[in-house]
Amino acid sequence: MHLLSQWPLEARRRITGIFTDIDDTLTHDGLIAPEALQALGDLKATGLTVIPITGRPIGWCEPFMAGTNGPAWPVDAMVAENGAVAFVPGAANAVTSQINLQPTSYMREALSKRYQQSIEVRTANRLRMDAIAAQVCAEVPGVELSRDSAGRETDLAFDYAEFAHHSPETVQRVLALLQSHGMQTTVSSIHIHGCFGDFNKWTGACWIIRELLGRDLSAELDQWVFVGDSGNDQAMFEHFTHSAGVANIARFVPQLSHLPTYVTPSARGAGFAEVAQAILAAKRHD
Repeated sequence: MHLLSQWPLEARRRITGIFTDIDDTLTHDGLIAPEALQALGDLKATGLTVIPITGRPIGWCEPFMAGTNGPAWPVDAMVAENGAVAFVPGAANAVTSQINLQPTSYMREALSKRYQQSIEVRTANRLRMDAIAAQVCAEVPGVELSRDSAGRETDLAFDYAEFAHHSPETVQRVLALLQSHGMQTTVSSIHIHGCFGDFNKWTGACWIIRELLGRDLSAELDQWVFVGDSGNDQAMFEHFTHSAGVANIARFVPQLSHLPTYVTPSARGAGFAEVAQAILAAKRHD
């Protein structure tokens, strides 16, 4: 990893869009850092496409998109559950039927929900996931589903570092159980994830750019940057030409096969703001 200050000016000038993780990249203890929220707005005001992409559930994302618990985040879309589902601005008739989550009236008016899987596939997967969740909780002492699981539609998440504190050995035991059922797994800074489907943040990013813009993300990676901090960001670090880890990525570095190109001086939301400032400073030089 190189210092963020080594990101070439010409490369920063070409940036037209930014993907970012949420937990521990924009937020700390579940709250967005004020400087990160300001940075999102500054990037949008400059005309950049801004898309958070997270392992969090789609239900957890709704207040940030809709502005029901504070100001709506100034973003173009929000991709959840490691790429399986997204909120985008749109008409009511674009909201797709779902499992265990009823949309609010505000969301029906302002947002639409997009999925990569059909309702039939999601329904069948839900039954399988419920049984697997019960097995994991029964066989691995102390492990529980994440507290945000009520809003999840396409994956399972188990808490190992948000409210719980589990050892690396426990994390590996949960992963092995999920994988024994054919689930794809990832580990974020706080949760262990399992899903049925080829979902990760990279495939989710490519999907949402096709959905929103009708373009091929892989063909224009010199115009995009990704900012993240943990294991479920590895696919983005692997594929993006320009990527940055906020400083708190340091605790995960020994576990990562793919590292970001750059690292910020500061952690979490302050680090994200540093990436935004590097881009905006380059734009001012145009």
